[in-house]
Amino acid sequence: MSNKVQVTDVILRDAHQSLIATRMRTEDMLPICEKLDGVGYWSLECWGGATFDACLRFLKEDPWERLRKLRQALPNTRLQMLLRGQNLLGYRHYSDDVVRAFVRKSAENGMDVFRIFDALNDLRNLRTAIEATKEADKHAQGTISYTVSPVHDVAGFVTMGRELEAMGCDSICIKDMAGLLTPYATAELVKALTDAVDLPLHLHCHATAGQSEMCQLKAIENGCRHIDTAISSFAGGTSHPPTESLVAALRGTEYDTALDLEAIQEIGLYFYGVRKKYHQFESDYTGVDTRVQVNQVPGGMISNLANQLREQNALDRMSEVLVEIPAVREDLGYPPLVTPTSQIVGTQAVLNVLTGKRYQTITNEVKLYLQGGYGLAPAVVNPTLQQQAVGSEELVECRPADLLQPELDRLHREIIPLAQCEEDVLSFAMFPEVGRKFLEEREAGTLRPEPLEPIPSSADNSTAGIAAPTEFNINLHGESYNIKVTGAGHRGEAQRHFYFTVDGVPEEVLIETLSEVVLDGGAEGAVKDSIAGKRPQPSAEGHVTTSMPGNIVEVLVSEGDKVEMGQPILVTEAMKMETEVQSPIAGLVKKIYVQNGDAVSPDETLVEIEDES
Repeated sequence: MSNKVQVTDVILRDAHQSLIATRMRTEDMLPICEKLDGVGYWSLECWGGATFDACLRFLKEDPWERLRKLRQALPNTRLQMLLRGQNLLGYRHYSDDVVRAFVRKSAENGMDVFRIFDALNDLRNLRTAIEATKEADKHAQGTISYTVSPVHDVAGFVTMGRELEAMGCDSICIKDMAGLLTPYATAELVKALTDAVDLPLHLHCHATAGQSEMCQLKAIENGCRHIDTAISSFAGGTSHPPTESLVAALRGTEYDTALDLEAIQEIGLYFYGVRKKYHQFESDYTGVDTRVQVNQVPGGMISNLANQLREQNALDRMSEVLVEIPAVREDLGYPPLVTPTSQIVGTQAVLNVLTGKRYQTITNEVKLYLQGGYGLAPAVVNPTLQQQAVGSEELVECRPADLLQPELDRLHREIIPLAQCEEDVLSFAMFPEVGRKFLEEREAGTLRPEPLEPIPSSADNSTAGIAAPTEFNINLHGESYNIKVTGAGHRGEAQRHFYFTVDGVPEEVLIETLSEVVLDGGAEGAVKDSIAGKRPQPSAEGHVTTSMPGNIVEVLVSEGDKVEMGQPILVTEAMKMETEVQSPIAGLVKKIYVQNGDAVSPDETLVEIEDES
C-alpha cells in the first residue's frame, strides 16, 4: 500500500455548513472550480448534508442544478456527498423506492462518492442506499458515526467496520462529527480497523476541541491514508483542520500528499474574500471549545441552539442547555449526536430548560425515536420516559422502512404539474412544504434568495446591530418597483442621506430622522415583534401558547370544537423538529389566531379555549 496521503476537501459543503449556516451560493463556487479541479484532490465534498435544504429554503437554488454545474466545472475530480442512509437528506425515513431513485438520480447528475451514515449506527438503515450506490456503479463509503458513551467502544466500531465491508462498501469513513476524537483514541481505533478490514479508511473530524490536527497525524501513522480537510479561510472552530497545514506538514515525508501548496493558498485567498460576503451568518461559536468533549454537540447544532435561545431572549441559558443535552442523550440510550439525532436531543433539551420541567413537552420526533421509528437505540432507553411518550402504542422492532409503502408514485401525483422532472419530485419528497414553495415560486418566476447584508466598512462601524433588507420589490398605487439600497449616511444624524436605485435608476433622498431603532436581535427579532403584535398576550388558563419560537405546521381543531384537556390542537416546528401543542383545559375552542405556516413565539396566544364547566 502506498503511504501517500489522499485529501478530500470539504470547502464546498461541510466547511460552510459548519461556519456560515450552509449559505454559500453556487455563484461563489463556480469561479474557483477550475483551480480546485487542478489541485489533485482525491475528492471534493460538495453536496448532501444540509446543502439540499439550504438551497431550496434560503438560496432559492435548484440543488440538482448546482450538482450539474459543479460536475461540469470539475471534470477531473471526484464529487462526493453526505447521505443520511434511509433518511437521505431529510429528517425522516423514506421508502426504499425513494431511496433508490434518489441515489440513481444523484449518480446520473454527476455524483461519484456516496458517504452513507446512520445517526444510530443501525446498519439496517444503510443497506438500501449502499445497494443502490453499487447498482449505479458508484463508490459506496460506509460510515461509522463516532461517539463516546458507556456502550460504545473500539470493539463495537470494529465489528461495524467488518459488517460494512461485508455489505459491499468500497471504503470506510470514521465520521467524528462533533470533534470527540483524541489523538491516542484515534490511533487505537484506526489501527484496530486497518488490522481488521481490508478497505481504505477515511478520517473526517471537526476541529471544535482543538485536537483534530493531532488526530489526523496519529491516524496517518497508524495506516489511514485518506484525510478530510477544509481550505484555511473556512477551517478551524466547528469546521475542519486546514488543508494547507496538512499539505505543509507532510511535505517531504513518506506521507507527502503531492498537492501544490501554493495553488491551494491562492484558492484560500479567494474564499477569504467570499466569506466576508456572508458575515451575517457567522456564528459566535466558531472558536476552540473543549466543552464538546462533555456535551458532544456538533458545531452546526451549537449555532442552531444559540439562534433559538436568542429568539427567546434566553441566550444566557446556553450553559444550562449544554448541561441538559447529555442527560437527554442518556435517557434516549446514548445516540451519536449527528443529524437528525442531534436536533432531536438538542431541541428536547431546550424545551426542558425553557419550560422549567423536564419532558413537560415532548417533541413528536422524541416520541417516534422512543417508539423505535428511527431504528435501534445503542442502549436501553429510559423506560419511564418511553412509557410517558409512547403509552400503549406498539414499539417498532423491525427495520423502520419495512413498515413504509412505496411512495414515489404518490409523491409524483401530489406535485404534478409543478414537477418538471423526477428530480423535482425528489426535492418535494425531501422537504414537502419547502419543496412545494420552491417549485411554486419557480413556476411564478418569483424565486428570490434571502438578501445579504452589505459588508461593513472597517472604517465605519456605525451600522453595527442593524439588519434590514437591501433589495426588495414594493407595490405602490398599483405600480411595482424594484428598490435596491446602495448606501446610507451615518446613523444617528438628524438628517441622513440614503442612496438607492429604483428600477435601476440611481436616486438620493435626505431623511429627517424622527426615531430610530437598533435591532439587536437582527431581522428575525423585527419579524418576531411585528408578528407578536397581531396576537393577544396570554392571560388566562385557556390561552394556548408554544414553548419556543417556531412555525405552525398544522392546526388540528376548528373554532367551535369541543376539546379535552391534553388533546393535541396544534403542531409546531422549531429547529426542524415538530411538537404537538396540547389543550391546557377542557372546553370550547373560541378563537384561533394562527394558520399553517405562521411564525409564532411563546408570548402570544395562539388559540383561546373557553372553560364550559
